[in-house]
Amino acid sequence: MTRVVATGTFDIIHPGHLFYLAGSKALGDELYVIVAREHNVRHKPQPIIPEAQRLAMVLGLKPVDHAVLGDLVDKFRPIRELKPDIITIGFNQRFTPETLEAELKAEGIDIPVIRIGQYMDCELCSSSQIIDRAIERRGYTLSRSPPSGE
Repeated sequence: MTRVVATGTFDIIHPGHLFYLAGSKALGDELYVIVAREHNVRHKPQPIIPEAQRLAMVLGLKPVDHAVLGDLVDKFRPIRELKPDIITIGFNQRFTPETLEAELKAEGIDIPVIRIGQYMDCELCSSSQIIDRAIERRGYTLSRSPPSGE
């Protein structure tokens, strides 16, 4: 049985997430997803959706067999515990498969990392695009203040 682990923040679920998770699941028999903890998200704005809710949403997605929150201190602890055969990363994750494989090897973990391609047929395929659209449609300015009269 081939166990695949996918990782991400999954702030606002969109078609790009589904494409990534379905592509990850297609590589094996069992898909585990590690959902980033709010505390550990430092490379982009903090998630809007609380981590427990993001975990619940990911668990409800058809390709996902199991999902867990990441570790607050050791980002490799869930990998050691889950013992995957493959790790996948999404199209827009900031690191490369090679750099993640090198980090894993430095931790004594030898697992291939595969980047899942980009989902192209989507107008709103990122959480930031969805947020920007919501701000625009609600009449907020870039300062994120409500329009007058609200």
